[in-house]
Amino acid sequence: MTFGYQRFYTGPVTAVVFDWAGTTIDFGSLAPIKAFCGLFEEHGVPITLAEARAPMGAEKREHIAALLAMPRIREAWIDVKGSEPTEADIDALYDQFIPVQKAAIAERTTLIPGARETFAYLRDNDIKIGANTGYSQEMITDLRGLAAEQGYQPDSYVCATDVPRGRPYPHMTLKNMLELEVLNVQSVVKVDDTLTGIEEGLNAGCWTVGIAISGNEVGLDLADWEALSIEEQETKRQAAYKRFHQSGAHYVIDTVADLPAVIEDINARLSAGEQP
Repeated sequence: MTFGYQRFYTGPVTAVVFDWAGTTIDFGSLAPIKAFCGLFEEHGVPITLAEARAPMGAEKREHIAALLAMPRIREAWIDVKGSEPTEADIDALYDQFIPVQKAAIAERTTLIPGARETFAYLRDNDIKIGANTGYSQEMITDLRGLAAEQGYQPDSYVCATDVPRGRPYPHMTLKNMLELEVLNVQSVVKVDDTLTGIEEGLNAGCWTVGIAISGNEVGLDLADWEALSIEEQETKRQAAYKRFHQSGAHYVIDTVADLPAVIEDINARLSAGEQP
């Protein structure tokens, strides 16, 4: 036996929270990869692109810790350094990583094609814009200004270092909601190019949209993506879409340019009483 009534939000989408690298800027999400690979190379422990990408979306100190916990990298570290990686090693690596990451970000600040038009659509429809990231505030200081010069100025900026726990915990998105003064979590959409970012959005109770082509799952610069044959592109597209669907994403799109159609579909589902 049940009591009371079920309450359904039937209004429109009121806010969208975007990730940064691979989602709104930096086609291919290459800035973090360049920084992580360079950092470990400097210590005589080279890592592969696949290894560097595996923890993507996490707060960057946690990312470094996750890399050092991988059996192959851990063994390589022991071979080179003569001892197991320690918390002090992680702290030292993170301190060295910050300027390396800032330099890499500065080289990869261009908006994803179609992003500016998507932001204009959101503004035209009175939808607030939030941004969150595994970067620290220190890392995105210059990025915020460079993005603004291209027409991208979110209403809320949250970094993993601003909250108790980074992704997959929902803390960043929840902080975005607080700053955006969101009334109903069902009216929020989280857009991310990492699987852990999708998990973050799901844990926050949001609609989630995975970015398949411009982000971490494909991991290619725009020029390299366009150089692929149609068949090669489709193979990579299908693999990325499958991983996002398996992660629980409500929607998967190629790039942020495709988001307006998703917002329209979510609005229709909400008006019918459907919830995330």
